[in-house]
Amino acid sequence: MPKLQILFVLYPGVTHLDFTGPHQVLARTPNAEVTVASLGGVDVDAEGLTFTKLADLAKIEHCDVLCLPGGFGTTEAMLNDAFMGHIRRLGAQATYLTSVCTGSLILGAAGFLQGKRAATHWAWRELLPAFGAIVSEERVARDGNVITGGGVTAGIDFALVLLEELAGRDYAEGTQLGLEYAPAPPFNSGRPELARPEVLAAVKARMAAAIDSRAEAAAEAANRLQPA
Repeated sequence: MPKLQILFVLYPGVTHLDFTGPHQVLARTPNAEVTVASLGGVDVDAEGLTFTKLADLAKIEHCDVLCLPGGFGTTEAMLNDAFMGHIRRLGAQATYLTSVCTGSLILGAAGFLQGKRAATHWAWRELLPAFGAIVSEERVARDGNVITGGGVTAGIDFALVLLEELAGRDYAEGTQLGLEYAPAPPFNSGRPELARPEVLAAVKARMAAAIDSRAEAAAEAANRLQPA
């Protein structure tokens, strides 16, 4: 029986937990081969962690599961024609199209979210409609073969949902138990509606520098979809 092909695609500026959280879960998928690729197979730096010995995205012929982690690098990735060409090529034949955090913006820029419910990090939800997506505030959103996770840590929840689809609930629950995934955060501050106003304001201020450039990139990427 052929192995299920799970592909994570990295790019400069990826958020490492968007990738490593789901990878930790999905690496345990039975009868599956997990590949991590980048454009040209180049090393990818992620906030001080460097991922090396990556597969060349151009040489990947097929995947059953395509997964796009998020990160501030999505701003540039969405407008990289070579990168996006491979995302479209592989996504067109994949059984599952998936993402974590702002990786959904890449799926949108590839044209895969038209009319689909999709999740992303709370700070960037307003960018999804440009790609024809329906914004979901869920931690994990599923619409047909599109499964998207919210911001960063939601990637673990997303991966368990996908693992249930691939290997069954008993196996997914066993994996959760094996990883002792039982979140009990010390603060009730993980979503904007829960955070104290001053905390929310500080986080928004830190993100302010990226807002305009990312919004412009999303608009440009959406415009590139129009002729298609």
